[in-house]
This record gives sequence, C-alpha cells and structure tokens, in this order.
Amino acid sequence: MATRWHVAESEANWLSRALAFIHAAEAAALADHGQFSIVLAGGSTPGRVYQALAGESHDWSRWQVWYGDERCLPPGHSERNSTLADESWLKRAAIPGVNIYPIPAELGASIGAEAYARTLTGKGPFDLVLLGLGEDGHTASLFPGHAWGETADMPDALPVFDAPKPPPERVSLSARRLSDARRVLFLVAGAGKREAVAAWRRGEAIPAASIRPAAGVDVLLDQSAYGGKS
Repeated sequence: MATRWHVAESEANWLSRALAFIHAAEAAALADHGQFSIVLAGGSTPGRVYQALAGESHDWSRWQVWYGDERCLPPGHSERNSTLADESWLKRAAIPGVNIYPIPAELGASIGAEAYARTLTGKGPFDLVLLGLGEDGHTASLFPGHAWGETADMPDALPVFDAPKPPPERVSLSARRLSDARRVLFLVAGAGKREAVAAWRRGEAIPAASIRPAAGVDVLLDQSAYGGKS
C-alpha cells in the first residue's frame, strides 16, 4: 500500500493543494456514479479547508457528507466535529439535510456506534476520506493502545472508551471502514505533528498507518510538520 507524501511550499500552497485534491475526487466521483461521498475529519487543521469550501460553488445536491469520528457530547456542543463543520461550512452550503450523516454520539459510545454502523449498512466505498493526525499518531478516534478495527470482521463503527484526550467516550469509524475508500487524504500541519510524521515514515505501527485503502493514501504536510528534506 503506497503512502504518498506531499510537502507544501507555504500555508497558501497547502490550502490550495488540499482543495485541488477534493475537487479532483469530486469530479471523478460525479463522472463515475453521479454523487460524491466525503468523510470529514475534526480539528482545526481540516477546519481551514471547510472554511475555504464554504466560499466555493459546487453542485452541493450531489454531495453525501459523513464523519470519521465524533465525541460523545450533546448536539451543537462546541467541541463536536459536526459543530465545527456546521459552523465553518455546512450551514452556508446548500447540501440537503438528508445528505448529511452526523454520528449520534450523544447516545453514548456503544449505542452511537451501533446506530452509525446501521446507517452505513449497504453503502459502498467512500469517494474521499479526510483525516487528521494527532501528536501521538492517532487519527479519527483511533488511539495508541486501543483497538483500531483493522480486520475484515470489524464493524463499520467502533465505541471508544477511556480516550487519552477528553472527552473519554467517542465513536469512530473503524480502520477497515475508513480504508474502504477510493481516495484518502491526511491533512497535517504544525510542528507538533513532526514526531508522529517521523514515526510514520519510519514504518512504526501508529494508528494513522492502519488506514490502508487499495489505492494508497496521500498525506499533505506543511513545512513545519514535515521537518525534513523533501
């Protein structure tokens, strides 16, 4: 499985390359099967991309929006990933409400994971999965020392307990389901990610490396996150 590393020349270049990747994935999906399914990541780094998307014009009616993970907090809570996406982008885009699939994490980790797995039943591969990278190498809510759900018998969504970052309960798509995608793009920025990037490049078994789609993954880094020679 190929991992393709892309190092941006500047912050503006990082953002333009992220948007270009999304545009290419959208165009390919619409040409192939008429709709575009995208999985959103949480955090401030992807949030910059969502803000930029809010100012663009797309055929939003053909977008299907999913989430890679969610915190077990009430709907509308400021720390929910769905709230970030709503406030920075989705409320300003004409995506039909029925095409947006938030994770019902407010039901608790176990019930929320079961409910989201049912929602995903029968759905094919995602067209694009956006993911972030934590300083400890985690992605979505797949943390070191926890189950990542890599094997074929794993459910689409996992309950997460005792997460090392608050809140302790979360719902995450499994590594297997995140890998069931035509394209995967990791959005990585900031010097705090440098050690995790280095561990990944050394071949260490960090959670991010458990995402293994057939087409490989693309990792878009800024200069401070890469911290090395291209």
